[in-house]
Amino acid sequence: MVRIRLRRNGLKNQTTYRVIAADKESPRDGRFLEILGSYNPRTEPFTFDVKEDRIFDWMSKGAQPSDSVAKLFKSVGLLDRFERFKKGESLESLLAEAKTCYEQRAVNPRTRIAAHK
Repeated sequence: MVRIRLRRNGLKNQTTYRVIAADKESPRDGRFLEILGSYNPRTEPFTFDVKEDRIFDWMSKGAQPSDSVAKLFKSVGLLDRFERFKKGESLESLLAEAKTCYEQRAVNPRTRIAAHK
């Protein structure tokens, strides 16, 4: 079974993630099938850049998002767009809507400093 999940990148206390399609049994930072985007939780608000057409393709083939990725998809409205895609709405209109949605998010490129314990 294919899962859409996060793969950790970056240094200690400077984590970024890649959104990938990988086999369910593969380790977190192990073998993957395709890189679908990136996620940076350290910016305010978080930076989330994905190829929605590829995600729609993988999900239509049966790939399941992990719990953390499903929360991210829901927060940016991707799951709603996928439901509309399954009902027959055109991919071009959904991708145009997603592009405007991502452009309207005002992301500060400066990252937060991780709180030390």
